[in-house]
Amino acid sequence: MVSNRPNITTFGCRLNIWESELIRKHATDACLNDTVIFNTCAVTAEAEKQARQSIRKMRKEQPDKQIIVTGCAAQINPKKWLEMAEVDFVIGNHEKLQIESWQRLKDKQLSALEVSDISKIKKTASHMIDSFEERTRGFLQIQQGCDHRCTFCIIPYGRGQSRSVAAGQVVENVRKLFQKGIKEVVLSGVDLTSWGLDLPGSPKLGWLVLQVLKEVPELPRLRLSSIDPAEFDHLLMAAFEKESRLMPHVHLSVQHGDDIILKRMKRRHLSRDVIRLCKELRRRRPDIALGADLIAGFPTETEKAHKATINLIEQAELSHLHVFSYSDRDGTPAAKMPKINPIDISRRASALREVGRKQYEKLLKLRLNKHDEILLEKANQGYLRNFIRVDLAHKELLPSGNLHKVKITNISPKGKNLPAVIAELVE
Repeated sequence: MVSNRPNITTFGCRLNIWESELIRKHATDACLNDTVIFNTCAVTAEAEKQARQSIRKMRKEQPDKQIIVTGCAAQINPKKWLEMAEVDFVIGNHEKLQIESWQRLKDKQLSALEVSDISKIKKTASHMIDSFEERTRGFLQIQQGCDHRCTFCIIPYGRGQSRSVAAGQVVENVRKLFQKGIKEVVLSGVDLTSWGLDLPGSPKLGWLVLQVLKEVPELPRLRLSSIDPAEFDHLLMAAFEKESRLMPHVHLSVQHGDDIILKRMKRRHLSRDVIRLCKELRRRRPDIALGADLIAGFPTETEKAHKATINLIEQAELSHLHVFSYSDRDGTPAAKMPKINPIDISRRASALREVGRKQYEKLLKLRLNKHDEILLEKANQGYLRNFIRVDLAHKELLPSGNLHKVKITNISPKGKNLPAVIAELVE
């Protein structure tokens, strides 16, 4: 069967995955069915290498297809991608989200290199994505770009300055998503906690969360993407304590547990700040689950520094970990720092994941035989309120996108992988 949708390959972060769905919609509306789109990532050199390999492979397999490259890697070094013989068009990060770009491509009015200076973009639209993960969640981009300059990160050069969507537009789009049948809305951004700093009065993210919940009282679930622990405002803390419709799950951009390494990363928090924040969140919202992004093997990292990260995971009781093995990114200060042996980096990353797995199992044991709520996805799978993924023990396949009361009945170990969690309906 011939597909009537463009082929999109996505690399990198969840934000790229969400944006790919918007690109798919725009390209489909423009009838670009014979188009192959690569939404690239610039976080690591390996990510770019994988993208180039995929592009060359696609050209060999589909010689008649039109190949477009977009994403952070394309934004940062567009000419390099256009120089590839396999590539027909390079589209920037701003342009890729505009339906006009894809309409112009259809009408053969788009130049081969369509990339503007992202640092000069001052505004961002609130992009709604309601087709991700079987339409069970609606992802709403409320912030774009980043004003910080962590020494390992090149993303600000691909995403531009931090810019926020006005609160009224955010509320209206949340309402629209609910009216489309979405039961859970996820507020997303590159640096989510910087939302509002460029708006009149510099409102905080916590204020926006409270406004959304107040103005859209029919929305059952609101969730946040990654949070910077240095910018967790008091209203956001109050929202987690008082608003049951704000999901009890926080994913923190921590990166490391050693204070010297954190300073070399140019992070704005210390390990004690993270531990204090997690303890306060848990005190105010006992059912909360906490996660973190962590980098193993950052330049100059000693065994002592590595153990400090393990200590942070345990003290903060971080159960949902995203562990990254450090790799150089050209153009960043960290790339000029003394390197760690790759074997040690791999070993340390494995050790962090193992500690995280134990913390996850600890969380699961606390939830065993407890009642909860699942947002059902395909194949009778879904997520609990605190982002534990579960399998529903039910003979018949139930429609995705609905909320169900459940009881956690079983936890099945899977070796070194995260255990499977089984739940049964209680309604």
